Amino acid sequence: MAVPARRVSSTRRDKRRTHDKLKAPTVVVCPECGQLKLSHRVCKHCGSYDGVKVK
Repeated sequence: MAVPARRVSSTRRDKRRTHDKLKAPTVVVCPECGQLKLSHRVCKHCGSYDGVKVK
């Protein structure tokens, strides 16, 4: 089995891990009912999308 020749420095390790962070989903206010919803998706509360009742 291969063994690393040198220890990975903390800076190098942290550079690799910069993309592992979590980010909060982008939420917007529904123009129809005023509830928070995910962007570009049908509102779970009123069922509208882009001003049109979908469900």
